[in-house]
Amino acid sequence: MTDETRPEPELNQEDNSEATESFADALSAFERTHTHHAEQGAKQLEGTVVSLSAEQVFLDIGYKTEGVLPRSAFPDNAEGVKPGDVVPVSVTGRNEEHYYELSRFKVAQPRDWSALEAAFAQKLAVAGTVTAVVKGGLSVDVGVRAFMPASRSGTHDAAELEALVGQQITCRITKLDVADENVVVDRRVVLEEQARSELEARRAALEAGSTVPGTVRSLAPYGAFVDLGGIDGLLHISDMAYSRVSKPEDVLSVGQQIQVRILKIDPETRKISLGLKQLQPEPWQTVPERYQQGQRVSGAVSRLTDFGAFVELEPGVEGMVHVSEMSWARKVRHPSDLLKTGDRVDAVILSIKPEERRIALGLKQTLADPWLEAQHKFPAGSQVEGPVTKIMNFGAFVQVAEGVEGLVHISEIVADRRLNHPSDVLRAGQVVKAMVLAIDAEKRQMRLSMKQLIPTSLDEYIAEHKAGDKVSGRVVELSGGSAVVELGEGIRATCRVAGGAGKAAASVAAAPAQEADLSSLTSMLQDRWKGKARADSGQPEALAEGQIRGFRIAKVDAEAKRIEVELA
Repeated sequence: MTDETRPEPELNQEDNSEATESFADALSAFERTHTHHAEQGAKQLEGTVVSLSAEQVFLDIGYKTEGVLPRSAFPDNAEGVKPGDVVPVSVTGRNEEHYYELSRFKVAQPRDWSALEAAFAQKLAVAGTVTAVVKGGLSVDVGVRAFMPASRSGTHDAAELEALVGQQITCRITKLDVADENVVVDRRVVLEEQARSELEARRAALEAGSTVPGTVRSLAPYGAFVDLGGIDGLLHISDMAYSRVSKPEDVLSVGQQIQVRILKIDPETRKISLGLKQLQPEPWQTVPERYQQGQRVSGAVSRLTDFGAFVELEPGVEGMVHVSEMSWARKVRHPSDLLKTGDRVDAVILSIKPEERRIALGLKQTLADPWLEAQHKFPAGSQVEGPVTKIMNFGAFVQVAEGVEGLVHISEIVADRRLNHPSDVLRAGQVVKAMVLAIDAEKRQMRLSMKQLIPTSLDEYIAEHKAGDKVSGRVVELSGGSAVVELGEGIRATCRVAGGAGKAAASVAAAPAQEADLSSLTSMLQDRWKGKARADSGQPEALAEGQIRGFRIAKVDAEAKRIEVELA
């Protein structure tokens, strides 16, 4: 005989009584336990976190079996939750693994109409089980049969609606008619309240200075919106990187997972400002360790302004080249005359001010200073040639060499007349010749003269005569041992007179007779005829101012434009 067919042993009355009492006690205990649970569902319990899994948080709620909450019920997907944390919860049912399903909301579990009326009056969420899909929605058991419209189920399509059958849900009674036993419930409003509550919990957990994960939700010209778990924060373009960012797309893409620093939370507008570059070391803090004055560096031109160009030396560190430091050779009026964005350039650090985040750079310092050679290449008295670069009221600037300009003052342009303005005879771009009058390399100044190179009657006279030629001239001045002789209009020579005028006359008389120059003789005869010279029958004639005599050219200095003569 098997165990299945074996008759159960007969119990005597006493044994039966004990068994009945034991069963009654067990049933009573079971009912007390479950009644306790049901009653506890109407109020919140204190749950203590025991452990966490990849999807759930396990809590001790004082029952023999633990309760569970999804990690999504906590801010940041329960990243900050740890064993020992206490969380207010409500029991909503039991899952397939026999764990108590919990909610962070106060959830009632009505057992009769009076409990339903209390839940309806207090607008409490109630636990229910979806029993079937009916026309227009779902049938839900909340202690009595209730109807839930499909639009208030929190689902998006029929498949999701079907999936709710057999599931325990949390909903709110929106209509209660005890007489007609008509109950309407709403799950969507509870889900929305839970989402808002969880969102507020996440928002409350955020604080300025903390680093949080996020997902790039969208990009705008001024920055990126980052989803921090249902809460949006703005990552401004200026806080994306220490280097200059032209557009957010250069750094981020939609859907990208990033870590960001919370910079500010506005308590009034609740706007959250985020930073990405703040997670990297500040480059300016170590600039003095890597850069020194006089150091040669290289970088890319990041942007141009009216007064200069910014050069990126490294991400987050820029130096500025002023227009005055761009070229020795030319006057740069705008940086775009020499540079464009993206150009790679070499420069020399002129100064560093880390506290002001400023580095002054020079481009021209990488090249030889043309003025250092100018004073040797163009000494005073030398002749230069170049184009007129600029005309001012007081003169004209002439480019003598690459990077070297000289000034021709208005008084040094022409010799035969007074000019009202240099533009009367000069124009920009005109190539002219000039003489260097003076040069100061330290001050970068050069004085030029054009009129010094313009041929005069003296130049023509010097070109037509040489030492030894006999000429005639008029004594215009006697001074000590020399005389000034006018050989023509504006042409003067010096004549040495040994021992004064009287001795000069004696030496002239002692000189052997020379063949007279015909032109001089003619002039002398005319002067004598007019009485300007005294005829003498053999006595030597003393030199006197106004006297016309014959001379011989002793020396011609073309560069100094000097002529020396002696009595012939």
